[in-house]
Amino acid sequence: MSQSLDIDLLRSFVAIAETGVLGQAALRVGRTQSALSMQMQRLEGIVEQPLLHRTGRGVTLTATGERLLVRAVELLRKHDEALAELRGEQLSGVLRFSCPDDYAVVFLPYLLQSFASLHPRVQLEVMCAPTPRLHELLARHAVDLALVSVAGDAAGDDVIRREPLVWVAHRDGAAASLDPLPLALGAPDALDHRLPRQALEAAGRAYRLAYASSSLSGLVGMARSGQAVIVLTRTAVPDDLQILTPDQGFPELPSVGVTLAFDREAPTALTAAFAAHVRKFLPAA
Repeated sequence: MSQSLDIDLLRSFVAIAETGVLGQAALRVGRTQSALSMQMQRLEGIVEQPLLHRTGRGVTLTATGERLLVRAVELLRKHDEALAELRGEQLSGVLRFSCPDDYAVVFLPYLLQSFASLHPRVQLEVMCAPTPRLHELLARHAVDLALVSVAGDAAGDDVIRREPLVWVAHRDGAAASLDPLPLALGAPDALDHRLPRQALEAAGRAYRLAYASSSLSGLVGMARSGQAVIVLTRTAVPDDLQILTPDQGFPELPSVGVTLAFDREAPTALTAAFAAHVRKFLPAA
């Protein structure tokens, strides 16, 4: 008896292929890791070929898996397009979206890809900047909506996700032991600049501002050079850098909230649809 390729199985397979990690893929599709593993066993049974290599560092695709991935992405795109059209969800137009660099690195690829698959006629324009600059862009109506940071104690339904701030440095730890502590921080009026300085001052630890930049790549480069300690959201920490902890002499940092801000009180249908997509996607990303 012939078997068909199931859309849910293909969606889970693509999530694994794109993340390379079962845990991240499970969050993305809203399933447990064990359920995801069972799905892949079913899919391998249908194609009668192994699709995944499981290693200690994650998951890679077999040659058959690579071939299936190309087909699966196209099938999912056509499936989602057809479903959106039948539901009357064929939005079109240009959407201008902004967010800080660290959110862009972690969240943006999956966020944009999943929205584009549902609304292929929408053209997305993306700009990255620190939160204070994003509010300026919104005030000038230069962007339609932005993903911004707010103080971690902010309450209410508007906060979509909370991200802990952490101290980050080169793995040799040399910069972390210097006195005064060399810091590389973001824009002076941003939370990830003000909160670390306040924490160090409250703890009575001397520091100097060795580098200031609104660029995430610039800050990460300083940490990789071993010349300074930086502060990032935990999800944005690269694997080759280490997180510094209170037992290493670093005060605990608060979390920041992640929320959406709009350029007008009554967003367009397109802006509202993208905002709903962000609110659905971001908590589990």
